Amino acid sequence: MSEIFQKFKDGFKKSTLTFHSVFGSIDSLFSSKKIDPETIDNVEEALYNADIGVESTKKIMDEIRIAYERDPSLRHQEITTIASSVLKNLLAGSDRKLDSDEKQPIVICLVGINGSGKTTTAAKLGYHFNQNGLSTILGACDTFRAAANEQIQSWAKTLDLDLVASQEGADAAAVAYDAYQAALHRGRNILILDTAGRLHTKGRLMEELKKIKRVLQKKDPILPQHSWLVIDGNIGSNSIEQARQFNKQFGLTGLIITKLDGTSRGGSIISIYQELKLPVYFIGLGEKAEDLLPFTVDNYVDALLALKKA
Repeated sequence: MSEIFQKFKDGFKKSTLTFHSVFGSIDSLFSSKKIDPETIDNVEEALYNADIGVESTKKIMDEIRIAYERDPSLRHQEITTIASSVLKNLLAGSDRKLDSDEKQPIVICLVGINGSGKTTTAAKLGYHFNQNGLSTILGACDTFRAAANEQIQSWAKTLDLDLVASQEGADAAAVAYDAYQAALHRGRNILILDTAGRLHTKGRLMEELKKIKRVLQKKDPILPQHSWLVIDGNIGSNSIEQARQFNKQFGLTGLIITKLDGTSRGGSIISIYQELKLPVYFIGLGEKAEDLLPFTVDNYVDALLALKKA
């Protein structure tokens, strides 16, 4: 079993418990015990509790019921196999890697509401890229929140990351511009901009976010190449509307879903992707820097359903 998959398994324990409850234990998921109509109903309830979504749950249950009608001796392990196959099909194309061949520096603008974990995620992203041979620099564009500069400076010091920051209340767009200039002059591969948390319904703050884009585009019209919405996994599929609005007003290219280790709603990735069709680049499965992991469909589904890997 790979170290990465083990992190996925550990991170999705709360969600996996939802499925354990259907069969009684983890081992029963893979047993040769026959299922019955009550088990099928319990599977459906577990899928809803995991926040997989109505349409996705219906597709899984349709396949299970068809298989059961065809073969009433269907076993527990076969249900798990059916669910895995359907989920992987539903998520096809949802995992994406950053193309390091893009024109550099690659600018990633992190957006989202307060409390989603943007600042922490910005630092963890910088750490991840540095550990994988790509040089990074952070831009502290959250100039609205009093403790934002202190937080990102602390992370930068701990993880040995380059940082461009200003004082509280400074023009966020000016910080973004200075950070981009620094990335150019220092030859960095990636610039990560941490922006202020804002509700998607607050027009003035959304305009401030758009200003960052306008100022960067004076340097290069393709900037920022990436705009990633950071979503709190505890909110689950309830975050879909905020994502729609950020996408409409700012233009999103991807998602990062954080705090998934602390929720039983780990299935929300499926419903979010089905609604938005935005790729998921990273997921947060813990507090440590190395707990921000590149998202892959296979690791996600296998961990969510507690499937075993060699």
